[in-house]
Amino acid sequence: MASTLSAATMTVTLTESINLNGKNQGGTQTLSIPSIATVNKRIIDVPTSEVEIIAMSTAVASGTFIESDVLYIRITNLDDTYHVTLTFKGENNEEFSVKLDKGQSFIYNGDLSGGVVDTFVSASGAVDVTSLVDLVNITALADSAACDVEVFVACK
Repeated sequence: MASTLSAATMTVTLTESINLNGKNQGGTQTLSIPSIATVNKRIIDVPTSEVEIIAMSTAVASGTFIESDVLYIRITNLDDTYHVTLTFKGENNEEFSVKLDKGQSFIYNGDLSGGVVDTFVSASGAVDVTSLVDLVNITALADSAACDVEVFVACK
C-alpha cells in the first residue's frame, strides 16, 4: 500500500507582546520549515530522577527519531510550580543542560538540510564551533516533584 501522506510546510510563529511607556516593544518572528512529513506530540510525566524523553538514531524505533530528519523540537514545562532540567547529550558524551521553569518552552532547531546532525558543541572553556556534534538524546529531571512536559518533534 502506498502512502497518501504529502509533506507540508510547518509554520512556527513566536510573538512577544509588551507595552512599555505606551510603546509596543514586542515583536513577531515567523519561521517556515518545509517538507515536514512526520510530527510527534506527547505529554511525558518527568520524575525527580533523570529520564530520556527524546532519542536520536539512524533508524526509527519507539521514542527514537532519525537524527538527520529532525528539524524542530519544542519542549514545554506544563507544571505550574516546579522547573525541570533538560540535558542535551552529544555523540561523544558532550552535554549541556538548561533549566526550564514552570510554563516555559525550549526550542531546539535542527539544521534544515541535516537535522540534528552536527548541531551543537559544549566545553568547559571556549568552544570550537568547527567541531559540532550530533545530538543523540535529551533527558529531563524534575526539580522537587514530578512535572508534565509536552514534547513536540517535527521531522522530514
